Amino acid sequence: MLTINVGVLLAVIVLLRLRRRTEARSRNDEKLTVIIVLALGIVIAPTPLGQGSGDFLGQLASGVTDSSR
Repeated sequence: MLTINVGVLLAVIVLLRLRRRTEARSRNDEKLTVIIVLALGIVIAPTPLGQGSGDFLGQLASGVTDSSR
């Protein structure tokens, strides 16, 4: 069974988005990148909010995989 770490997935998305040229980005694209980076910070932060959101996303992911069976 394949498991995906949400923090690693967000980090990969951030890296892929930041590799693009700056001139090719719109304001909405830059805002979305900022939101994704903030979400990554919350997920990997050792705070109760970060741990709670990580637990929630883990339960959501396991619920989705269980419903597909």
